[in-house]
Amino acid sequence: MTEYHPPLFFRNGHRQSIYPTIFRQVKGVDYLRETISTPDDDFLDLDWVYGSSDKLVIISHGLEGNSTRAYVKGMVKAVTDAGFAALAWNFRGCGGAINRQPKLYHSGFYEDLETVIEHVFKKYQYREVNLVGFSMGGNVSLVYLGKKGSSIDPRLKKCVAFSVPCDLKASSEQIARPGNQVYMQRFLRLLRQKIKAKQADFPELFDDKNYEQLKNFLDFDNRYTAPLHGFIDAFDYWKQCSSKQFLNNIQIPTLLINALDDPFLAEACYPFSECAANPNLSLETPRHGGHVGFVTFNRNNLYWSEKRCLQFVM
Repeated sequence: MTEYHPPLFFRNGHRQSIYPTIFRQVKGVDYLRETISTPDDDFLDLDWVYGSSDKLVIISHGLEGNSTRAYVKGMVKAVTDAGFAALAWNFRGCGGAINRQPKLYHSGFYEDLETVIEHVFKKYQYREVNLVGFSMGGNVSLVYLGKKGSSIDPRLKKCVAFSVPCDLKASSEQIARPGNQVYMQRFLRLLRQKIKAKQADFPELFDDKNYEQLKNFLDFDNRYTAPLHGFIDAFDYWKQCSSKQFLNNIQIPTLLINALDDPFLAEACYPFSECAANPNLSLETPRHGGHVGFVTFNRNNLYWSEKRCLQFVM
């Protein structure tokens, strides 16, 4: 295991979280797109770098992310350079075209990840498949593994999850704090674009009247996420979809990395006891790294998170 030693000016969780989003550029990733259907007559956009390997890494992005984000492309380049094929899939409505059904995606929507994995096993001949998830995508990956338990396909070997809000209530309250308004307002702004895009097909369900009154995830999830996806309210959604409760049932080697200075994560998002109780789980909590940060400067443009992932899955 390598420890993360941040560059001098990156011993700050906010700098770690913001810098890659604005400044990082990853070159040399050329996707081939595949669009697949879901069991409920929707679609998912899958972006591939195939190569000739019989080992695959499936990468799940974070809230309002997509396969073109620097942290996704950085991981794609790292794993393909190391000899893996890579599949970066886009949550519903995140691949450039709005999805068909009167729903979006959420932190516990593991069924779409399951659809992707089953498609891969049905159509392709990979001997080994590994999962990598960032933030919400990490939560979805852990929920999936916990739900599957011992019925997991034996070709699915390992999982690495970064910056995971595994207690959704605690994380939502953390992001709503005054010092995190820059993140909260950005998420609300991006989510409003999704709501407006769905209005033409479902005007009653996706009304954005008085949207500016929404101040945090509690407001957004009560108004949209919960009713659209069959939850009683935001608290019911957070309770049912937090991955923390499913960690004890994960049956494949899994590495969870949550930096201690992550501005999105509250104390409850560091599941020390749950990971200690499951020999399949390893929890690493670097002092620095922010939220999906782990900035590193080197000739290969390889971040520490990518190096650590490769150490685990190789």
